[in-house]
Amino acid sequence: MLRTHTCGELNERNVGAEATLCGWVWKSRDLGGVLFVDLRDRYGFTQLVVDPAVDKELHEAASKLKGEDVVRVAGEVRLRPEEQRRDDVPTGAVELHVRKLEVLARAKTPPFNLAEEELEVHEDLRLEYRYLDLRRPHMQRNLAVRHRAVKAIREYLSARGFVEIETPNLMRSTPEGARDYLVPSRLHRGRFYALPQSPQMYKQLLMAAGVDRYFQIARCFRDEDQRADRQPEFTQLDLEMSFAEEEDVFDVTEGVFAASFREGIGVELEVPWPRLTWREAMSRYGRDKPDTRFGLEFADVTELFKNSKFLERGHKYAEGAAFALKVPGGLTRKQLGDVEQAVTAEKFPGVMSFTVGGNGEIKGPALKHFPGGFGKQLLKYTKGEEGDGILVCAGEFGHAANVLGTARLKVADVLDIKKEKGFNFLWVTDFPLFERDPATGEPVPSHHPFTSPRLEDADKLEAAPFDVTSRAYDVTVNGVELGSGSVRIHDAALQRRVFKAFGYSDEEIEARFGFFLRALEYGTPPHAGIAPGLDRWVMVMRGERSIRDVIAFPKTLRASSPMDGSPAPVAREQLDELGLTLKDEGPEGK
Repeated sequence: MLRTHTCGELNERNVGAEATLCGWVWKSRDLGGVLFVDLRDRYGFTQLVVDPAVDKELHEAASKLKGEDVVRVAGEVRLRPEEQRRDDVPTGAVELHVRKLEVLARAKTPPFNLAEEELEVHEDLRLEYRYLDLRRPHMQRNLAVRHRAVKAIREYLSARGFVEIETPNLMRSTPEGARDYLVPSRLHRGRFYALPQSPQMYKQLLMAAGVDRYFQIARCFRDEDQRADRQPEFTQLDLEMSFAEEEDVFDVTEGVFAASFREGIGVELEVPWPRLTWREAMSRYGRDKPDTRFGLEFADVTELFKNSKFLERGHKYAEGAAFALKVPGGLTRKQLGDVEQAVTAEKFPGVMSFTVGGNGEIKGPALKHFPGGFGKQLLKYTKGEEGDGILVCAGEFGHAANVLGTARLKVADVLDIKKEKGFNFLWVTDFPLFERDPATGEPVPSHHPFTSPRLEDADKLEAAPFDVTSRAYDVTVNGVELGSGSVRIHDAALQRRVFKAFGYSDEEIEARFGFFLRALEYGTPPHAGIAPGLDRWVMVMRGERSIRDVIAFPKTLRASSPMDGSPAPVAREQLDELGLTLKDEGPEGK
């Protein structure tokens, strides 16, 4: 055994004992000839003392140590002088007086300072040297929290009758809302597997198989444009329950989150969580994942715009709406400019700005577009007072709400509005089953095509699909969507109707989903589930700004790895084995 203790283990109980430690040289200080070295591993650090009066050769060897050298040291554990003791670390009361030193590996000078808690370097450099970045205590804590959270998830669900089952990573390509990663088959030339965007159909087939309660820490893959909270490969908690409805899923989900937060970061979550329907969330906050840690709720002023051309400027296929946001104390010209700049990315429509003057007089350049009395009515709806600002957006319901939702978040930012501490979890329910394709107006899935409509709306599938409410639900926290779920369709005939409503022909349905529909015809129980994203989950727990900081080896925003250079060209022989030829081959493919 190379070591007797870790670098975060020694304390007053070990005083007078001999100990052997292994780790990385973190910091070194020469104070009047006596050398103090902090030795670090993932458990913590221990202060080493090397005194030249005790062993001159040892001191000379220790003086040559550089940061990140890997060493093995042995010596006696002693109490630190009282004025040098630290209460903020477990080893802060003791130090190891070194008698033996062995260098296990020398290190080149790292490209950035691993001792810094917050690195001021480009993220690509961190990802290129990810194995160094992960040595930093901050990143080690992220990995440890993720481990404890997953351990708590497994223990909680296992205690409640769930069975952990692995599903295939090579499957048939089926539409799930994003592009598939395709894997060519060498044995079946011209045919392809797809990497799963989620185990959706497999977990439903497990319900048909009588498993009753399934879960999996599932790896998922989506070939889509990246954002700060997305990765081409990610991990989710996948769970499904037979003979279950919304309340059953809500109860289990709240329990598993509470267990993971308790074990992961020592925080007790309050359950049950509040609920809003999708329409309530959009009408009050402009988001289907609203941040409810502060106020600034909308007023629905659609009635004031019912004869206005502003509502006609929305999408020609969708309903019109108008919302108003009262800004207590108003905005300066610069602050208003910052808000307007934030919403320009939302394209049309923009935001109209009004101010409340003395005697309740409404001012603003947009007033010229409205009849007399509009200002008083707007004041009535918003309950504005002198000095307040009022922002209004009108147009298609979802777009108008989203634009003002962007403005709301920016207003909170520029005014530095204090947000409640903690984690404001929220269920958002009753999503529309269909969204409109912005180009064609045709129905596309709001979640995925296996989501059950409310049965009372089933007769509208063909005649009025956009009036159909789904049995889908999202779990959100502090403005972040953590996962989606739904009650599934377990009846083959209803599933076929939904597929057709999404525009699939009978031939396409059979080719893509025939195996799944046949399973539904053999007595599949009612079932429901959810799939929260584990990466975002831990990101929220740790207060990180990007999921890349809670993933060991993530990809960049361009879905590449600076560390190993993937994706990379492959040898021509490998392509020939697969029967593949590259079209319009660029220099990287040669």
